[in-house]
Amino acid sequence: MAAAASGGRGGGTAADWGGFEDNMQGGGSAVIDMENMDDTSGSSFEDMGEMHQRMKEEEEEEEAEGEAGAAEEEDGEFLGMKGLRGQLGRQVADQMWQVGKRQASRAFSLYANIDILRPYFDVEPIQVRARLLESMIPVKMINFPQKIAGELYGPLMLVFTLVAILLHGMKTSDTIIREGTLMGTAIGTCFGYWLGVSSFIYFLAYLCNAQITMVQMLSLLGYGLFGHCITLFVTYNIHFHSLFYIFWLGVGGLSTLRMVAVLVSRTVGHTQRLILCGTLAALHMLFLLYLHFAYHKVVEGILDTLEGPNMPPFQRVARDIPVVSNAVLNTTAKAIALTL
Repeated sequence: MAAAASGGRGGGTAADWGGFEDNMQGGGSAVIDMENMDDTSGSSFEDMGEMHQRMKEEEEEEEAEGEAGAAEEEDGEFLGMKGLRGQLGRQVADQMWQVGKRQASRAFSLYANIDILRPYFDVEPIQVRARLLESMIPVKMINFPQKIAGELYGPLMLVFTLVAILLHGMKTSDTIIREGTLMGTAIGTCFGYWLGVSSFIYFLAYLCNAQITMVQMLSLLGYGLFGHCITLFVTYNIHFHSLFYIFWLGVGGLSTLRMVAVLVSRTVGHTQRLILCGTLAALHMLFLLYLHFAYHKVVEGILDTLEGPNMPPFQRVARDIPVVSNAVLNTTAKAIALTL
């Protein structure tokens, strides 16, 4: 029985150790391979130090994030007005951009619509020459409205021609302009008369119920300056005032009569005709007088006309007093003394 018991204990022990032996590497070796053992055991002192360091770093990171969040909140509160100003600035910039864009689009549209002015300058040179000659011939038929050329090429060229002639007269007469230049004065005078008088006569024609447009008025008055150009071109080079008055009444009068006849044919009513045509004739003739006497050698022209160009200046001449004898003086003195 004891043998059986010892055999049974021995068999159980062998069975218990058999599982362990099976798990051993190398089959029957009792040596443990330390290389395959895990060194990252949580019970070591180094692992505890690393865990403490990681926890400390995490706490520091959390504190840094909290401080950053608080700083951002403070910056947001501080920059609230600044952000509002920035928003207003963006809105103002957007409005300015929109306004500039609209103005640019208008400029481009105006450039695209410049063809509107093309019909007023689309004219042949032969037609301009014919209209220049017609501007010096008064019309006889005033019972029906006379035709007016609705173009601005000829009048504009006549205004520029008048500017050149007036500038020539300024230079030859040694005109001194205190404020501005000769060119600016000539351009302002000629264009100011053309545009200003045309606008005034058009307004007066509207009041007098005359059938005329602004473009037709500009064309009529512009071609009426052809007589002024001829008169001033001749009289600026030939300094005789008698010749100027002849041209003023003849050439300037013909161009004025032409404009008056055209306006009479387009106006109804004697009073309206008198007011409109009288105003235009007075302004047109007086403007020619102004251009002649304001920018011309007035004094030299008058002297050349009355006395001649080679007349010497007046000089003082000494006269000889006859010698009186002493006897005559003594006799005269004695007679005066006796009478006293």
